[in-house]
Amino acid sequence: MKEPRDIIKRPVITEQSADLMGEKKYTFEVSPKANKTEIKKAVEEIFGVQVESVNTMNLKGKFKRMGRYGGYRSDRKKAVIKLTQDSEELEFFEV
Repeated sequence: MKEPRDIIKRPVITEQSADLMGEKKYTFEVSPKANKTEIKKAVEEIFGVQVESVNTMNLKGKFKRMGRYGGYRSDRKKAVIKLTQDSEELEFFEV
């Protein structure tokens, strides 16, 4: 079995994902080979919360240029995790 820290890479903090945090939805960049059940188990194990649902998106890398040389950014996978009503909220930033 894969380690939970290998599945969940990092949280994605954008304006849109910050607005979703009010609805107990959190966005993470995850391993491209991970499926929804592995992502759910990893989040529950790392943060100690109950996950209601997991939505995933595969994002293709953008084409970028550096002078006359071109290449692509790496492909990545993003997961939006919704917590149950009785779960406590995740704190990414300490105030």
